Amino acid sequence: MPDLQNHVILITGANRGQGKAIAQHLAALGAKVGVGARNYDDALEVAKTIGEDHAFPVQLDVTKELEWKSAIDEVIHKFGRLDVLVNNAGVLKRKPFTEITLEDYNQLIQVNQLGVFMGMQAVIPQMEKQQKGSIVNNVSISAFAPISKSSAYAATKASVVAMSKAAAIELGPKGIRVNMVHPGGIETDMATQGKDVPTYYESVPIKRIGQPIEIARAVAFLSSDESSYCTGTELVVDGGMTLGTADD
Repeated sequence: MPDLQNHVILITGANRGQGKAIAQHLAALGAKVGVGARNYDDALEVAKTIGEDHAFPVQLDVTKELEWKSAIDEVIHKFGRLDVLVNNAGVLKRKPFTEITLEDYNQLIQVNQLGVFMGMQAVIPQMEKQQKGSIVNNVSISAFAPISKSSAYAATKASVVAMSKAAAIELGPKGIRVNMVHPGGIETDMATQGKDVPTYYESVPIKRIGQPIEIARAVAFLSSDESSYCTGTELVVDGGMTLGTADD
């Protein structure tokens, strides 16, 4: 099990779904976790459930550059360092290609793509100063295996893959690692939209939908020194979905 004792970690979109599970799991492994959320009250609620010894709320709308600066300044003021950034915040819009509006596409770009870009830029100076740091971008299998009615979403996720790999090359000599987790179908409100789990997941090789904790475990590995020789890595956690179905 990864050891994250004394690691200071900032997680975006940590108020629900995969982000909340990541925050809870990393805190359980000993990390000091900044619970980032656009709504501060939501961040505060999650931080309280984890416990003030291991979590603290952070006001962070990932689309706002000033909030990124404020969030990083706050973490460094509290702890004097920042070991890991987990870019988890994201939005999903599913519409036929001909019905996607420019407003839809821009929103996806702002959160899924530029939010990650601004976060990476914001943490690099401190990590470079430390000569050590880990950036974990929670992306999606949609980056390379998109589903129907998700072209704009898939495009923003694919851009994060290219950006992460390019950044990994540039930042490696500075002691900063950049890695990616690619979730498949995970049982969250965003994925199921409050509906029952589709029966489709009975046909994937693992024969079920994934759980948020399974993404959290992958993030923990890439956050820790156990992955010290990994950078530019893409860790797929999809139950074998992208391999094909397991039907006879």
